[in-house]
Amino acid sequence: MKSAIQRRALPFPMLGGSFEQDDIEAARAVLEAATGPKGEFFPASEETEFQQAFAHHEGAECCVAVNSCGTALDLCMMALGVGPGDEVITTPLTFICTATCATARGARVIFSDIDPHTLCLDPKAVEGKISSRTKAIIPVHFAGLTADIDAFERISAASGVPVVYDSAHAVGALSKGRPVGGRGQASCYSFQSNKNMTTLGEGGAVTTNNPDFAEQVRLRKTFGYVYGPQLRITTVGFNYRMTKPQLAVGRTQLAKVDRVNAQKRAAMRRLSEMLAGVEEIILPAGLDEEHAAHLYVVRVDSSRTPVCRDALREHLKREHQIGTAIHYPAVWSWEVFKGLDHDRRDCPVAERACNEILSLPVTTWSTQEDLEYLAWALKQSFATLRHSS
Repeated sequence: MKSAIQRRALPFPMLGGSFEQDDIEAARAVLEAATGPKGEFFPASEETEFQQAFAHHEGAECCVAVNSCGTALDLCMMALGVGPGDEVITTPLTFICTATCATARGARVIFSDIDPHTLCLDPKAVEGKISSRTKAIIPVHFAGLTADIDAFERISAASGVPVVYDSAHAVGALSKGRPVGGRGQASCYSFQSNKNMTTLGEGGAVTTNNPDFAEQVRLRKTFGYVYGPQLRITTVGFNYRMTKPQLAVGRTQLAKVDRVNAQKRAAMRRLSEMLAGVEEIILPAGLDEEHAAHLYVVRVDSSRTPVCRDALREHLKREHQIGTAIHYPAVWSWEVFKGLDHDRRDCPVAERACNEILSLPVTTWSTQEDLEYLAWALKQSFATLRHSS
């Protein structure tokens, strides 16, 4: 590391990927064509092209493009028939929609503990939570590192409970050399603005190897329409479609997401090398070629330091102009869950991790100097706070 560190502002990024001229041109071309004398915004051809390309990229037979990962999860719960009296097992360390997709259907959420190394849902803990009422299991590929897919496939085969993966962080992730989109009953993706691939702010997809399941999802995202000589509506559905410009930009974003992942992964590895001697923090696991590199999440190790995560976060912001984020508070800590019937017993690893995790600002445009400053600021902050504790 250089002896003279130049101070700089490192805000936490709102845009996660790389938005470039080809994305602008794709959106412009659609807008120009759609607003001409014969133009229209119904995204039929763009939708088909994007869905085929995304399914191929993620190793799945089918893809249904939707307007967010949250609605993707909602649609999967509907297609599985989740309802009152059912239970859905998931992790407490996730964005809230991973759980509320079940509560919205009237089901009870059963929170299960996480693996302390990967921070993903622990298959062994899940096995002890399965009951005759369990309707689905929703593991999360956290920060871009895949959950133990092989173990969840064994659990699903033995119990008959379908697995739906929350792959919001995992576009381009691999598990033992294979893309993850064709595993389990389905995978649900996000193209929201802070993801490595984004479709003009919002967007998502469901991938599956089950064409019948894909059709059930498609029906519910388009008002229940069955297209043919005569339009029919056979089930209650909604409008969860992506727009024509989003789908066009989805194609250009998909073409570069592997490059974006590789750039962020390289920056994350360099930062981990710089922080290797900082005993107060636990570095992220699994930053190999299979990691989708969505978030760089460290843990302030409460067993090794009296410095708490929130004090560190405030110090980094106040003294060093470094923005951070928390991905995520425990789902059950949100106000909405205080009034819901759920089971949060036996999750000590998640309880601790949710109080220790801190996401640092690592982006595709992070320079060597940015990373050096970030590492220096973390070390300086720990030194200062350690003496004041």
